[in-house]
Amino acid sequence: MESIRSVSVLGCGLMGSGIAEVCLLAGLPTVVREVSDSRVDRGRGRIERSLEKAVSKGKITADERDEALGRLTMTVDLEPLATADLIIEAIVEHLEEKRKTFKAVEGVARKRAIYASNTSSLTLTQLAVASGRPERFVGLHFFNPVPVMRLVEVVRTLLTDPEVVDLCTDFTHKLGKEPIHCGDTSGFIVNRLLVPYLLDAIRALESGVGTVDDIDRGMQLGCGHPMGPFTLLDFVGLDTTYYIANIMFEEYRERRFAPPPLLKQMVQAGRLGRKSGHGFYEYPEA
Repeated sequence: MESIRSVSVLGCGLMGSGIAEVCLLAGLPTVVREVSDSRVDRGRGRIERSLEKAVSKGKITADERDEALGRLTMTVDLEPLATADLIIEAIVEHLEEKRKTFKAVEGVARKRAIYASNTSSLTLTQLAVASGRPERFVGLHFFNPVPVMRLVEVVRTLLTDPEVVDLCTDFTHKLGKEPIHCGDTSGFIVNRLLVPYLLDAIRALESGVGTVDDIDRGMQLGCGHPMGPFTLLDFVGLDTTYYIANIMFEEYRERRFAPPPLLKQMVQAGRLGRKSGHGFYEYPEA
């Protein structure tokens, strides 16, 4: 394989639809697989709305939108995945579900196809071994929102063929992204540094170091961050942060990855951030 020319994306939620969109705009035929017709319809609608928004902002033309959608295939079946050079998994952050998905795909995928996972916190080696082709397995960790965020973490395991890393690095450049390379550790580079920072902000609030607003403005104005930790927590989702932190604590057993009591209580109370209309801030429009 000289380059990646066609892509399949497993899952069309927030991340899967974004990954599919950037592949389509890069000129790559893209098959998106979901598990039900209703999810196929929601996923297609998500991609169409995002492309329409890009047209309204002048980022792409109406013709480019139409051409991109012409390269899109949505399906509930596995057979259409058989032509893909690269199959990217972007389903729920659950180890056993990901294992089942890769095992199912193995029955139809091309022998030389590369498997990739968009996991943000799970280690990859266990997925790679379960996939049946560990030497052709990598992590491609995109960031939300995918059409906007330029970074992709290209993650290798002990078993990954160096050629596969090179092909996936070239692929990220083709999407207009900037790749960084990292080994197979929970959280990779960004979340390994980001999650303890977010948890420490919550601990600082618990300890009375400052208010939510003071801590946010301090990190924005004092460190040049585009948003403070509590604004970011609300954007990411407190439930998502809590789930990832638990996975990382299980992996490292270090206090800095342990979710603070306040985070757990807010998740239990349903205060999840923007998605629920109330996190550390209130969002009446949600």
